[in-house]
Amino acid sequence: TGEGREGGGELFRRMIPPVESLVKYDKPVLVSSTKDKAKGKKGKDDSLALDKKGKALQTDDILNAILPPREWTEDGELWVQYVSAQPPTRADAIALGEKLDQRLQLRRARDTGICTIREELYAQTFDELIRQVTIECAERGLLFLRIRDEARMRIAGYQTLYESSLAFAVRKAVQGEDDKAEIENKIKEILADRKEKLKYIQELQERFDTQDAREQERWTAMKQKQHQEIKVAKVLYQNQTKALHDQLAAPPGFVTKAAKTE
Repeated sequence: TGEGREGGGELFRRMIPPVESLVKYDKPVLVSSTKDKAKGKKGKDDSLALDKKGKALQTDDILNAILPPREWTEDGELWVQYVSAQPPTRADAIALGEKLDQRLQLRRARDTGICTIREELYAQTFDELIRQVTIECAERGLLFLRIRDEARMRIAGYQTLYESSLAFAVRKAVQGEDDKAEIENKIKEILADRKEKLKYIQELQERFDTQDAREQERWTAMKQKQHQEIKVAKVLYQNQTKALHDQLAAPPGFVTKAAKTE
């Protein structure tokens, strides 16, 4: 009836997990009790155990091993949702690409750079591709699983390397700040010492200029004194020479012996 369908739709809407995924899942299944769930798990473990004895695994078991079922509790009831084993079509691949673009725009994922939202959506898309490939060829799906795990392991290694390099950069930054403060203190000390030395040099220059001016004045005074003494000495010499000449000159009326003989 219409009421039954409406009630069933309301129940299904209520059972949808809070986290949506691009991986295609079947309708949720109600697990009546934890004991029933354990039985279901035991059956899967037995199926995997049979594979170790040489029997092939079923496609559903491989899918559940690659993409584990989602479980959640709602209103005290445990629900399980297994990945869909419905064979994919070309329309499914086209719809997956459209859903990926819609989710990227809806959740405002970045086009470039590191973006956890874009990484999550592309991981879901790759898991959905693994599901589609596994249904067609289980061996190819397992190979894709190895590629996915290797990529995740490599990304985890890069993340660890990034975190360690980031921690190293932080330590270096802190050390750089400490070294910067120490260098700034040394620069201040050097500048203060330079200022003192410039002041001392200026004092020496002033003392030198003062002393040089004094020496210049003293030298000028000494030269003037020497010139004055030389001038006085010349005048004295001339006076003494004249006086001596006057003393040695013959008195008036004195005639020498030679003059008399003539």
